[in-house]
Amino acid sequence: MNAAKRLATLNRIRKLSRLMDTSIRIPLTGFRIGLDPIIGLVPGAGDLVSTAFSGYIIFLATRFGIPRQDLVKMIFNVGLEAFVGTVPLLGDLFDAFYKSNIRNLAILEQHLMAAEPELEKVDSELYQSQASQV
Repeated sequence: MNAAKRLATLNRIRKLSRLMDTSIRIPLTGFRIGLDPIIGLVPGAGDLVSTAFSGYIIFLATRFGIPRQDLVKMIFNVGLEAFVGTVPLLGDLFDAFYKSNIRNLAILEQHLMAAEPELEKVDSELYQSQASQV
């Protein structure tokens, strides 16, 4: 996969992670939640859908050749959130605070900074060129 496709995949992971975990700011508090705890309010199916989104994010992360120990951490994060998420209401509160997708994004970005620093350079150059067009 070339640098442009890798960057597009990374940005897809970023967007999905933020959508699921931090896309909505709660007024007057500054606290952010995403669709994950909201979808989780639907008994049974909600947690399954949220876990499927998280699984897709992990699937995309595997395209970067993430090390096994990092992959295990990512799967643990999603598994823990899915397991605790099955508890009515308490699980949804846990989802709102734990934010497994953002944690997994941080694991992936840390791996990429060490393994592919040139990708960060391409990312910052692209960001600067987009900012100058605005």
